[in-house]
Amino acid sequence: MAEKRRPELGTVQETLLIPLYARAVETRRQRELLHDPRAVEMVEAIDYDFTRFDGAKSLIGANLRTLLLDTWVRRFLAEHPHGTVVEIGTGLNTRFERVDNGTVRWFDVDLPDVIALRRTFFDDTERRRMIAGSVTDPDWVTSVADSPGPYFVVAEAVLIYLEEAAVQDVFRMIGEKLPGSLLALETAAGAMIDAQDRHDVLSKVDARMHWRCDDPSTPERWDTGARLVETTTLNTLPHPVRDRLPWSYRVLLSTMGTLRRRQIEAYRFNLYRMEAR
Repeated sequence: MAEKRRPELGTVQETLLIPLYARAVETRRQRELLHDPRAVEMVEAIDYDFTRFDGAKSLIGANLRTLLLDTWVRRFLAEHPHGTVVEIGTGLNTRFERVDNGTVRWFDVDLPDVIALRRTFFDDTERRRMIAGSVTDPDWVTSVADSPGPYFVVAEAVLIYLEEAAVQDVFRMIGEKLPGSLLALETAAGAMIDAQDRHDVLSKVDARMHWRCDDPSTPERWDTGARLVETTTLNTLPHPVRDRLPWSYRVLLSTMGTLRRRQIEAYRFNLYRMEAR
């Protein structure tokens, strides 16, 4: 058996292991919501106590978020098959493997320690390239701008860990360098931020969310060109996602929507268009 690799990750970077494990757990189910054998391989190759997350309902939420973002990216590629997709805070995501249409250009952006880990599992190709750097560093945006548009930027489980001023800077960079691009990300309202010490997975790690956003239209007031074009919650997922859910998941979401409506509403998935100013 090959020796497992112990990840040397920063506090926030450690959170990338949560959605990775969520996809691996789901792939092992008899009636899987998504199929990600690479996630299973990576979990088995990494020396980390993933069992701390076992039984957490948030693993299901992470996979639903993944399916939604996959749906948005596929829709973009159906309209722009030669477009460019960027994943900032990419972690060990495998979205490219799930949605690649054979012509998309792709950038995976994350901090140097994450990219070092990622390079043990993935290689750069003619259409796919990894960039080591902070999401707040403008260098990655400049590199992406050299690739032909239009652009779709995915920020899955990354901006919520920044302070609002830093989030504004990211919006501003994307708006200035990639005008007309789409930007997908989630927002966490104050109710979720205040309760994160009791969260079923975040309570198991040291990272904490900082950006409080009670209204997903808030970025429209930042003078960055952002316009909110779509927003949803786990309880109002679009039909392309809901239609894929097993009956047990639909019952769970319905129950959560009734009993935990405030918590559900506090976590939203949003799509913005960065209009030229």
